[in-house]
Amino acid sequence: MRVLVIGATGHVGGYLVPRLVEAGHDVVAISRGRQRLYREDPAWASVQRVTADRDAEDAAHTFGDRVAALAPDAVIDMACFTAASAAQLLDALRGTETLLLMCGTIWVHGRLTAVPARESDPRRPWGEYGVQKAAIEALVLDAAAAGDVRGAVLHPGHISGPGWPVINPVGNLDLTVWERLATGGRVVLPNLGLETVHHVHADDVAQAFQLALDRPDAAVGRSFHVVAERALALAGFAEAVAGWFGVEADLAFLPFDEWRATTTAEHADTSYEHVARSHVMSIEEARSRLGYAPAFTALEAVREGVEHLAASGRIRVPAFADA
Repeated sequence: MRVLVIGATGHVGGYLVPRLVEAGHDVVAISRGRQRLYREDPAWASVQRVTADRDAEDAAHTFGDRVAALAPDAVIDMACFTAASAAQLLDALRGTETLLLMCGTIWVHGRLTAVPARESDPRRPWGEYGVQKAAIEALVLDAAAAGDVRGAVLHPGHISGPGWPVINPVGNLDLTVWERLATGGRVVLPNLGLETVHHVHADDVAQAFQLALDRPDAAVGRSFHVVAERALALAGFAEAVAGWFGVEADLAFLPFDEWRATTTAEHADTSYEHVARSHVMSIEEARSRLGYAPAFTALEAVREGVEHLAASGRIRVPAFADA
């Protein structure tokens, strides 16, 4: 198929684009062209590259038409963040046979009532990102239900792997947390460290999109959680990370409002976004309908990211004990 990937040079695209090329698809990659690839691969030599500023073209109401003019059999949209942007793309694809696979987020759920959460559970999103992604999901699935667009939505968790920071055991991107855990330093966790985070390796997200592309009859009109098999509880997560370096985790705990004063406003806000949701998601829908089988546990996905941070000099930690 001729597959157009929007946001192709992002975290997931580094795995997804080579997968699609290796499967024999004709791949067109749309991006702003402003960043280096997170993951180099010879497959990119056979990819058609298109540079586009989506925000500017959405404002001019031309982006959807640009996508349609490329005549794709399928569009994988990794970079849609507003309902207005999604509506333009849907309008451009309406009435065609183009398959649209939209990247969402597990944050469409907001706070959970029961875990693991299922795709069919009521949506109670909060925060701009979660609210907009939930609105995008509704637009795509409504269009699919009406027979206007062959669409589906895949909801990744906290995307992890080499090349970028990873959500740590306090629920933010503070790189010093890894260093303190690796050396036996004190790490203060919010509340009792029982909140959860649900990671996923970028290649497992790519796997899920490839499966949905290969099985459109099973995917269209549905949404799917794309996460590791199991979520991580913060305190146990911290202890596991310390164990990678052969040390015991030195943990302390504070109520969140007191804990906030121990870090920067940015890190505190990021932690709140994660611990206040404490997502634990079911992958049964993706497993049963698409054949999704994550190759990485949450800890394996995180560790690969941390190893890369160490190898690239972004954090200073001792050698991994069991490496």
